[in-house]
Amino acid sequence: MIWIVVIVTIAVALITSHRITTDEIILFCVLIPSIILHEVAHGWVALAFGDDTAKRAGRLTLNPMAHIDLVGTLILPAIMILSGFGFFGYAKPVPVNLANLRNPRNHGVLVSLAGPATNVVIAAASAVAFHLSGAANTANPTPIWVLVLFYIGLANIWLAVFNMIPIPPLDGSVLFERLLPRAWWPGYLRIRRYSMPLLIGLVLLTLTFHVGVLADLSNATTNWWASVLGV
Repeated sequence: MIWIVVIVTIAVALITSHRITTDEIILFCVLIPSIILHEVAHGWVALAFGDDTAKRAGRLTLNPMAHIDLVGTLILPAIMILSGFGFFGYAKPVPVNLANLRNPRNHGVLVSLAGPATNVVIAAASAVAFHLSGAANTANPTPIWVLVLFYIGLANIWLAVFNMIPIPPLDGSVLFERLLPRAWWPGYLRIRRYSMPLLIGLVLLTLTFHVGVLADLSNATTNWWASVLGV
């Protein structure tokens, strides 16, 4: 019921704004659950390796209310969409205490990679469903269920690719940090504090001017996903 209320409310608000298309509404509605599943996966893998921090915090749930960040999940996406700049948002990170893991150095890497891996699995499932249902052969206008399958996969592939960028606090940075020589850590920690402003700057540049590394990455991801589905 919570998911139905959330999705219907978002759809009504976006439709009445007269600023976005049906495709963008569907993308918005599939992106939020995908982000939440990404975060929950971190907590479940951490629990499997001995850290119950997320469980004790009540974050191992699909209830969206436990994961919504006022700014990242509601205010920022609303501003972006209503301003015509596209969509960007995030959920509250699931808390993980690496000290509780049985092997913090190695298990920490697996916990970080659990989110992108979950997105890849969801995308693969949507691709299988797309091909088995014959969605690629449907006539115009494209049925809503075909668009939903397409955007579930696209949203999750994009989340996986985006989160594997080796810039903290994205998940891909854990691989870079895992291989970083010990002697380089002091210098790295000094510049690490600027990584989040850099990341937000890249996102805003892409959404505002539709140029930059993220724009190229987004276009390449979309084209690749379309080729996988044969559309």
